[in-house]
Amino acid sequence: MVAIESIFGERIGSAIHESTEIITRINRRYATPKIKLSKGAKFALLFLRLYLIFLVVLLGYKFWTIVHGGA
Repeated sequence: MVAIESIFGERIGSAIHESTEIITRINRRYATPKIKLSKGAKFALLFLRLYLIFLVVLLGYKFWTIVHGGA
C-alpha cells in the first residue's frame, strides 16, 4: 500500500493521516452501542429505516420517469 505522504507530499499527507486516524479512533469507540433499546424502539427504528428506503426508491422512480419522458 502506498503511503499518503508519498502521494500528496509530506505536510498535506501527514495532516490527512492525522485526520483519518482521529476518525478511525472515534469509529472504533462508537462501534458497539452502549444503550439497550426496547422492542418497541427497535421496531420503530426498523419501520423508519424501511420508510426511508421506500422514499428513496420512490424518488428514484420519479427521477427515472421524468428523465425518460414520463408524465
